[in-house]
Amino acid sequence: MKTVKENTSLFAGSPAELLRQATGTLDATVALCVLDADGKILQATSAFAVALSVPVSELLQRPLSTFLHAQHKHFLTSAKSENPPDPTERRLRFSTSDRPSMWFSAALSRVQENLSCFLLKLTPIDDLIRELEQAQKNETRWRYALQSAHQGVWDHDFRSNELFYSDDWKRIRGMRPDDVVDGSLNAWIQQVHPADREHVLEQIRLQDEGDVDFNVFHYRERHADGHWVWIESRGSRVEWDADGKPVRIIGTDTDITERRKAETELEEVSRRLRLALDVSRIGVFEANLDTGNVVRDDRLLRIYGLDPSAPMDQRHLLEERLHPDDREKALAAIAAGLSANEPFANSFRIVRPDGELRHIRSMSLTFIDADGDRKLIGANWDVTEDIVLRDELAHAKQLAEARNRELEAARSSIEYNALHDHLTKLPNRRFLDQRLDDWDAGAVAYTAILHIDLDRFKQINDTLGHQAGDAMLAHTARVLSSITDAEDFTARVGGDEFVILCKRQRSPNDVLALADRVVAALREPVFYEGIPCRFGASVGIAAKADGKTDAKQLLMDADIALYRAKGLGRNRAQVFTKQFQTQIHHAKRTADEIIKGLEDGCFIPVYQPQFDAQTLDIIGVETLARWRHPRKGVLAPDYFLKIAEDINVVTAIDRAIAVQAIGDFARWEERRLGIPRISVNVSSPRLREPGLIESLKELNIPFGRLSFELLESIFLDDLDEGVAQTLTALKSLGIDIEIDDFGTGHASIIGLMKLTPARLKIDRALIKPITTVLEQRQLVRSIIDIGHSLKIDVIAEGVETLDHAEILRDLGCDALQGYAFAKPMTCEQLELFVTSKSWR
Repeated sequence: MKTVKENTSLFAGSPAELLRQATGTLDATVALCVLDADGKILQATSAFAVALSVPVSELLQRPLSTFLHAQHKHFLTSAKSENPPDPTERRLRFSTSDRPSMWFSAALSRVQENLSCFLLKLTPIDDLIRELEQAQKNETRWRYALQSAHQGVWDHDFRSNELFYSDDWKRIRGMRPDDVVDGSLNAWIQQVHPADREHVLEQIRLQDEGDVDFNVFHYRERHADGHWVWIESRGSRVEWDADGKPVRIIGTDTDITERRKAETELEEVSRRLRLALDVSRIGVFEANLDTGNVVRDDRLLRIYGLDPSAPMDQRHLLEERLHPDDREKALAAIAAGLSANEPFANSFRIVRPDGELRHIRSMSLTFIDADGDRKLIGANWDVTEDIVLRDELAHAKQLAEARNRELEAARSSIEYNALHDHLTKLPNRRFLDQRLDDWDAGAVAYTAILHIDLDRFKQINDTLGHQAGDAMLAHTARVLSSITDAEDFTARVGGDEFVILCKRQRSPNDVLALADRVVAALREPVFYEGIPCRFGASVGIAAKADGKTDAKQLLMDADIALYRAKGLGRNRAQVFTKQFQTQIHHAKRTADEIIKGLEDGCFIPVYQPQFDAQTLDIIGVETLARWRHPRKGVLAPDYFLKIAEDINVVTAIDRAIAVQAIGDFARWEERRLGIPRISVNVSSPRLREPGLIESLKELNIPFGRLSFELLESIFLDDLDEGVAQTLTALKSLGIDIEIDDFGTGHASIIGLMKLTPARLKIDRALIKPITTVLEQRQLVRSIIDIGHSLKIDVIAEGVETLDHAEILRDLGCDALQGYAFAKPMTCEQLELFVTSKSWR
């Protein structure tokens, strides 16, 4: 499309025809209109209407001046008078009632073929005009700001080699505005004070090499009349080349000569004052009474025995250091002086951080500073030597009294510590014994004894450490104190055991209710370092009967009831009965027999073979523990394991059985009996036994011939770091890991993958119903599939019939163990069993 200028000689016809000839259409994107000689709008493009935000229908036949800003109303008259052959360019502001004024570039052309008409073209320039106006305002604002601050501006453009220096820059140096400045470094540096040249050159180097973007430094430069002017120079890089080197730096220079002179004079006055104060050994302070801030000089801080170089909050220093006996009097004197608004004196003693006592005298006065803040200024000096000479006898008396008080406090502390537990602050066993004696003597009266022992406390101690255990004990003490009354007596009697002597007002039901509250409260989880710790409590109860009291026997009865509560599953309360005493005696006798049985070698292994599910070949034997009792014969673990756990000898039994089993296996190897491997059961304490790995190394066990069976419910999802390291070491020795009784615990697949055992054994409780219950058979199939997917062999325990064996074989089970093929047998019986192949 041709431009408006190119078409002015071609226009003819109606206004609409003129626009079509100029733009090609009335809806063109060019903002055009046709005006008659009086400035009335005859026709307009849609773009013109959009530019003015007025519909085309409201534009036609209306004077253009209707839409012009007041200052441009006469634009058309002046433009027509010029009668130009080419379009007349002007900047115009248009405004309507619906929008603020807008700037346009307006081109007015006379139509040559129709001298009574004009074409007006508009181009929006509002954003450009407003940006120019803002730039002009900013330039004016900063120019006046710099002039009023008497700062000289300099601009070094190294790319164009243009160096600019403002009039104020020249005025600072005594130059006239029209003086020419030699801005070369060699010429300028000669005007810098010789003592400052090295510093100035270093600052220039830092900026030239790009080490700093914005630089501020002070130096002296020679004035035109010969004296030196102190200048504060601030420069900033604004343009860089491709290598990051600055090619343009702009900055300001400020004359700070008077400021430096004042600083020098002030420093001289301050030096004289410091010398005077040093000689007099007087310390000075200033306190802002409105903000509470306090500043003390080094001398005063040394008087107070403080290190001036150490960071400290001085606001409450006086109160902290005041001698307790002088605090009230000294602070009252300060308050009275502030209230009177007159100079006042004060005297007091301070206690230095090292404990030394010093006597201080003080003079102070208030004033209002230049900022309107109310302040207190004063001086302190040390008069200790004078006061000590006068008060030596009084001080000796005070010292003696203080020593007496300390001795009394020490006596009380020793007595308290002797009768209380240092961790929980509860009465200890010694205090409990005194109270029981008082009870028997009738000096105090109680109605029952609660003996409390924490459940699973050792597990928390072993896994999280003794600090966690201490936190649980302190928590227990707080719980017991909160649910007992002042008349009750609560004591920690050792380890994780506590005793409550119930006040005589409690009925038997009240005692039971109190025990239930103890159990319930200690069942709640306790968080230690973000970790929830769950334990519990077992409670034994022994109540006084028939009006007679043997307090220590009642404590023994409560202990027996506690043992019974633990035997019934823990986390419960149990009242003492005579039957419990009989059971305790039996357990004690059995425990003694177990210990003697270990000493006499009465714990022996028996073996139960394991068979390949497809071929029925023997693939291994499981070692089982038995106790050859001198009177009761051979006993299974069900008879002795619980008591063995209570007396902590399970590890010793495991060790004894394992040593015998490994010896029997070595004999089978010598006889070429053909038993591929042997497995032994291992308890949790056994895996934590120090020296386990070293003792196994000494046995020279053949690689891959020994397996350790771990209970799923104990190990699979509860591997602490120590046990995990032990299992890794076992695997490195060629000792396989097997999971026993799988399916009875709560192990996850993740736990199984983490442990990566060689084999898992499906518990007999899952195997027994598979001959009659389809769902149970499907469950067993799932366990087998899970094991095989993790490359773990699966052994079925409790295979009692051939029907069990056939079903398990069809389900893909790898090995079978149970009475259908062989019962547990001694070493000699196993050798005969294997050689005779009687199971086939």
